[in-house]
Amino acid sequence: MSRYTGPKFKLSRRLGISLSGTGKELAKRNFPPGQHGPGQRRKLSGYAIQLQEKQKLRHMYGLNEKQFRNLFEKASKLPGIAGENFMFLLESRLDNLVYRLGFSNSRAGARQLVAHGHVTVNGHKVDIPSYIVKPGDVIGLRERSRGLKVIKEALEDRAYLPAYLEYNEAAVEGKYIRLPERAELDPNIDEKQIVEFYSR
Repeated sequence: MSRYTGPKFKLSRRLGISLSGTGKELAKRNFPPGQHGPGQRRKLSGYAIQLQEKQKLRHMYGLNEKQFRNLFEKASKLPGIAGENFMFLLESRLDNLVYRLGFSNSRAGARQLVAHGHVTVNGHKVDIPSYIVKPGDVIGLRERSRGLKVIKEALEDRAYLPAYLEYNEAAVEGKYIRLPERAELDPNIDEKQIVEFYSR
């Protein structure tokens, strides 16, 4: 299955979660799309709940099904709790950390910045959005990219910086200090349901 490119607001309403993190999608219409409106919310089966949680997380990080499944299998082989390890790996992706640092106001935009060669890790250009950043790595911008209008505007609009990241304004770079804690990640995701979905 290829990456979803349809309307993001409609998808957010269908899944019942703000995929952008701003809450704008659900502010006016907190019910599924379609002609039957608010009355569509039905009691879901166990499988449907598991599938919905998986879809929420997959669309939130903008991955296709194959990437998502492969990363889950990698997380399940690590010591510790599989669901939490999976979320930590998703959060450690380069495109996500570029978004968290405020170089872009969306994960899709961050993925494009990385793919177009604007981003560096420890001073070296990395153009792979799925690159897993390790704690201690420094994420920056290439010299020619620092003046881009889209990056400047995104930095000005950045709402907050997670505690596991450190930002150096003078150097226009950020440091991935440590792995996040589960409490610092989205509370609307039940990763245990995703583990059960892939354990069937």
